[in-house]
Amino acid sequence: MKKFVSFLIVSLCLLQPLFPQSIAELEEKKKQALENLAQTNKLLNETQKSKQGSVNKINLIKRNIKERKTVIQSLNGQIDALERNIGVLRTEKQQLEERLRYLKADYAKLIRETHVRRNHFSPLLFILSSDNAGQAYRRFRYLQEFSDYRKKQAFEIQRVTAQLAVKEKNLTNDVDKKERVLTEKEREAKKLESDRQQESKMLTQLQKKEKKLKDQQKKQQRQANELNNKIQKLIAAEIRKDEERRRQAANQSAKESGKPVPTTFEMSKDEKLIAGNFEKNKGRLPLPVEKGFISGHFGVQPHPVLKHVTTNNKGIYIQAPSGSSARAVFEGVVTQCFMVPGSNSAVIVKHGNYRTVYSNLTEIYVKEGDKVSTKQRIGKIFVDTENDNKTELYLMIYRDTSIQNPELWLAR
Repeated sequence: MKKFVSFLIVSLCLLQPLFPQSIAELEEKKKQALENLAQTNKLLNETQKSKQGSVNKINLIKRNIKERKTVIQSLNGQIDALERNIGVLRTEKQQLEERLRYLKADYAKLIRETHVRRNHFSPLLFILSSDNAGQAYRRFRYLQEFSDYRKKQAFEIQRVTAQLAVKEKNLTNDVDKKERVLTEKEREAKKLESDRQQESKMLTQLQKKEKKLKDQQKKQQRQANELNNKIQKLIAAEIRKDEERRRQAANQSAKESGKPVPTTFEMSKDEKLIAGNFEKNKGRLPLPVEKGFISGHFGVQPHPVLKHVTTNNKGIYIQAPSGSSARAVFEGVVTQCFMVPGSNSAVIVKHGNYRTVYSNLTEIYVKEGDKVSTKQRIGKIFVDTENDNKTELYLMIYRDTSIQNPELWLAR
């Protein structure tokens, strides 16, 4: 049983360093969520000019609720980790206290034995009264080892006392930190409840405007479809031009070399290199705005207010503070700068056989043929003053004519 207890204590000691790392990771997660909350609240403040509820406001509040839940989840994780750490520290403290009691008792016994010997005989006479040299040496070694053992025990008492002081300090710190985290969790829980009440109140307001919202949704979906169709046609035309250019180059090369004309026409080495680098960065591309978040996800999505109503997004929407600019997610060449009525302007950037499309721009900072670098600004995002100053970029990614989910390409 004693062996099992010792094994358990050693195991807990080995696990202890994992807890501070876990707490640090949770703290970082909470920090990121709080930064996202600050960003959303800034956008909410831009909507305060209008006291009426809107789909934009409800989306921002929903995001607030999501991020607030992440904060609370991180705090719960910290509390659990601290409780485990406190348990380990208490076990270690108890073991050190037992060890210290044993050492002090043993040391007290040694002191008493030393005192008795000094009162009854002299260490020197004890050695000199030996029957022979061998016995004298053994008696000398005995006295020397007894003295060394006493010094060792005294040093061990000092060492364990210092260890115990450290454990007590760490334990106090963790208990205090746990109390602070519990207080923070309670504060965030109250804010979450306030967000939920605000969401419920605004949903009630908006549901009374069902017809108006449905009309707005149909108009927005129609405009999005027109934009998507326009982009698809432009990209299809670009691909046909690329194929024709490659065919002509292949024919010329075959004519000069006397080789048969190929039946397939590959990308150039530079195009292959850029496309390969683009693929390698899947899941690591930067957000196409300096600050912002995904406000509309890819694919069929439920309407935030209307029941049984969905939108079908061929790209993603990214909301940013008013005055923000769109920026390229990867190096490439600008192939199109165009405008669609009702959808403002858009830019297409080519990356080998991949293309990224940035829509809902009011100013364009680049022109066709320009080479752009990663994070280079390519245009100013439209600010909808009639809709709470909503500033939203529409991002699409194509592989040839195949639409990709941009969320899978952007860094988390």
